[in-house]
Amino acid sequence: MNTQPIKTAAALAAALSLVAALSACKRSADDAAATAPAPKVSVIKLHPQAVPVSAELPGRIVAFLEAEVRPQVGGIIQQRLFVEGGEVKAGQPLYQIDPASYRAARDSAEATLLRAQAAIPSAQAKADRNQALIKQNAISRQDYEEALDALAQARASVAVAKAALETARIDLDRTTIRAPISGRIDRSTLTPGALVSASQSTALTTIRQIDRVNIDLTQSSANLLDLREAIDAGHVVSANGGVAVKLKLENGATYPLEGRLEFGESSVATGTGTYTLRAVVPNPRRLLLPGMYVRAIVEEGTVPHAYLLPQRAVSRNPRGDATALLVRGGKVEEVELASAREHGNNWLVTQGLQDGDALIVEGSQQVRSGDAVAATEVAIDTATGKVRPLPAAREANANAAANINANAAAQAKNPAKTTQRS
Repeated sequence: MNTQPIKTAAALAAALSLVAALSACKRSADDAAATAPAPKVSVIKLHPQAVPVSAELPGRIVAFLEAEVRPQVGGIIQQRLFVEGGEVKAGQPLYQIDPASYRAARDSAEATLLRAQAAIPSAQAKADRNQALIKQNAISRQDYEEALDALAQARASVAVAKAALETARIDLDRTTIRAPISGRIDRSTLTPGALVSASQSTALTTIRQIDRVNIDLTQSSANLLDLREAIDAGHVVSANGGVAVKLKLENGATYPLEGRLEFGESSVATGTGTYTLRAVVPNPRRLLLPGMYVRAIVEEGTVPHAYLLPQRAVSRNPRGDATALLVRGGKVEEVELASAREHGNNWLVTQGLQDGDALIVEGSQQVRSGDAVAATEVAIDTATGKVRPLPAAREANANAAANINANAAAQAKNPAKTTQRS
């Protein structure tokens, strides 16, 4: 008997059964997808606000005033009259140079002045006498003029002697070297017994006023041009009045006192393409020292209509552009943030967003653009950056948890009904 038709019919029946099974599986999968709940995401509502714009610039601390102390007369240092590293006042004695020779020079100048002054009475008397005689034609005109010249020379000698005496007194006073400014004084480069001169290049010590300090900051010319263009376009409103400056120290700490920007140079360095800004910062505790490196946060202006997005909600696409996921009309929409820039722990965005947009901050890994989602509004704790539920969301979550607990308790009491429904 020929069994070939029987085998063919069996194979055909098996194939039809397999197709039916696959179709049933596909329908089951489609039905499961259709009945599966929408993914849950957490969102925050975005609203525009005025955001201050700042720039973080590197800088070095410079003493507000600095003076190198040098001798103005020569001699042997007898005493050092200050404590190294301490605070000194303007005019305070710092060094004492041996004054013996300068005191002698002063005494000599005083004696010269006295001798010059002693010659004036006789010259004056002779001039007065010759004046009376010339009226009587008792003396010649030449004798009279010579008497007047002698009186003028005597007076000139007195003036020269006074100037020499003043010079001697100044030199004697300069043997006591005084502080030209108030501030903190460095160590002394010379000790008592050392010989100094008025023309020496080595400073005896240096005084720096640091109760307030200058901060020299560098800014690139490109950033300056960008800021000017943003101000001209109205995207940034320039700061009125003084510009505030805050400092970050080398150890990462924030300096507690705020400074003010004083001026910016009128030219750009050709070698580096940067220009210098100078700020003044109070330093009552002497925490800031000249030469210390800091980073200054300078307020450049205000963006009047901007959105602040937490960093956790912003990602990058394959082209490297910043993107964010929004919930619009119940579906996920990916938006490119062309104007995004860092602003502290957030991103500052001025384009591509609308007032009231719902930004996904949790659950973005499980969804993609076009997906329907169930969004729950939350809030971001600005201090910790953690997500916390809003009061309404917290109440809804509590009610949902209570319902789940109630259902679980009911199932525990009636296991037969639960099994029967299953």
